[in-house]
Amino acid sequence: MNERRVAQGLAAALAVTLAAGNACAQSTVTMWVHAGPGPEADAYVAAVEVFNKKNADVKVELIKLPEGSYSDQVNAAALARKLPCVLDFDGPNVYNYAWTKKIIPLDGFPELAAARADMLPSLVRQGSYGGQLYTMGQFDSGLALWVNRKLLERAGVRIPAKVSEAWTYAEFETALKKLKASGVAYPLDMKFNYGAGEWFTYGFSPLVQSFGGDLIERNGFKTASGVINGDGAVRALSMLQNWVRSGYVNAATKDDADFVKGKSAISYVGHWTYKTYKAALGDDLVLVPMPRFGSRAVTGAGSWNFGISAHCKDPKAAARVLAHLMSPAEVLRVTEANGAVPGTQTALAQSKEFGPGGALRIYAEQIREGIALVRPQTPAYPVITLAFSEAVNNIIAGGIVKKELDRAAKKIDRAIEDNRGYPVK
Repeated sequence: MNERRVAQGLAAALAVTLAAGNACAQSTVTMWVHAGPGPEADAYVAAVEVFNKKNADVKVELIKLPEGSYSDQVNAAALARKLPCVLDFDGPNVYNYAWTKKIIPLDGFPELAAARADMLPSLVRQGSYGGQLYTMGQFDSGLALWVNRKLLERAGVRIPAKVSEAWTYAEFETALKKLKASGVAYPLDMKFNYGAGEWFTYGFSPLVQSFGGDLIERNGFKTASGVINGDGAVRALSMLQNWVRSGYVNAATKDDADFVKGKSAISYVGHWTYKTYKAALGDDLVLVPMPRFGSRAVTGAGSWNFGISAHCKDPKAAARVLAHLMSPAEVLRVTEANGAVPGTQTALAQSKEFGPGGALRIYAEQIREGIALVRPQTPAYPVITLAFSEAVNNIIAGGIVKKELDRAAKKIDRAIEDNRGYPVK
């Protein structure tokens, strides 16, 4: 009887010891972000410091990697099965990462339910694949036109004040002609200095979509033929080529200086140039909405977002970290650093720049009014963007528009066929 009591006492003591040990155990969550030195990297450092101070049982280890080689490092880590728990990546990579099972669905984490409900619809679309949510974004993006008020007023060009007042195709081309005649060297800056790559797809696919075309048919994502090389796409990229030939756009520009120095009066770009432009132009800097080049206006959407890797040993702890990053305070912290559109309704309502009367409100209006279109939600996107950006680059250089787009369609359809239509696994 005494022996039994001793054994029971030892068992109870061991249970208390184990419980205490478990309570003191700390889970480590590694986190990768694409951020070199700068305000955005500082925002992530601050976010991690706040989380680590509030949570004794979970520690985040932050690793900042340069954007230029980031995707290659993610792919290499995936092959070695050494991905971090939490990582960010550009929006269109979501679908290939989900299809190849580099990341896991987020629907099963109750910690993320509130953030998902608060997230902008465009970011929910961006983060979804195969009927499941895989990523969450702290910020969205968009395209619009920054204009130099002084140069437009001198040329007699109307300046739209809201989305419903957007220029039509005819008005836009008339504006370019007036600006050129008034002495503006290159009326339209289209950031060709960013180079062929994702900018050409993100930046110029809205032109195609405005005319009724697209990068691929979106009902099943089975073919690009007749879509990326259809009439709408040909019209849109013929328009772009004509702007270059007419001297409205400087295709050889090497930096952002054309708009800042007054060589251009309109800059076709996103929110990320705001602080630089504002410092240069002051009150002459005005944001106007995307024009209705075709039957409707279209702007880009989506940006870098966070997911949880399939290699994470404690995905529940990772979900807690992700919930922290999606809190209004952290969304506002990073968007105040990078100038992007706050990714949740709560943070957007609290934003000075994107709220009513804010200098960047048109980007938010375009998202709310449904003209923002995310990039195709298919694992084929890496092939799509490569083929389209190559076609655009050749068209800018004077290539035959239909021929270049036909070549892009064949490359995309060949990849889809080689991967048997990218079936959801």
